[in-house]
Amino acid sequence: MPPAAPAKRTGRTVALIITVVVLLVLCPCLGLAGWAVWRLADAGSDATSAPSTSAPVVPPGLPSDAPTSAAPTPEEQFARGDCVVNDGSEDDAELRKVPCGPNTYQVLLRIPATTDGDRCETLAPQATANYVHDNSVDLFDYVLCLKER
Repeated sequence: MPPAAPAKRTGRTVALIITVVVLLVLCPCLGLAGWAVWRLADAGSDATSAPSTSAPVVPPGLPSDAPTSAAPTPEEQFARGDCVVNDGSEDDAELRKVPCGPNTYQVLLRIPATTDGDRCETLAPQATANYVHDNSVDLFDYVLCLKER
């Protein structure tokens, strides 16, 4: 009696191959999505942490296709602790750094890469005002949470 032919499992094999391919495609995507969420959560917790005495973080360089005029100049950079006055109007503010004193605003927090001024309510609840800088390159957008002195 000759041996019996092995049973064909083509349906099962095809399903297994499809499952493996789907997993190989989804795992990196899910991993990248998880990493992005982790980075955003980490950035949010850094904004609420106590000020550090380490050197300031240097922003990344301009993308190669970004216009060089979009980069903020050093005198336009505002950091935590700086005091400013508004030389413009309430609708078209033009901030200028000044020594801290009466009738000035102190920068409590700078939130990079956003134009959402409402974030000051949660990240710097003691802020009495905010300034939104909307640049043509979104990387250079920022919000300043300010407190009147």
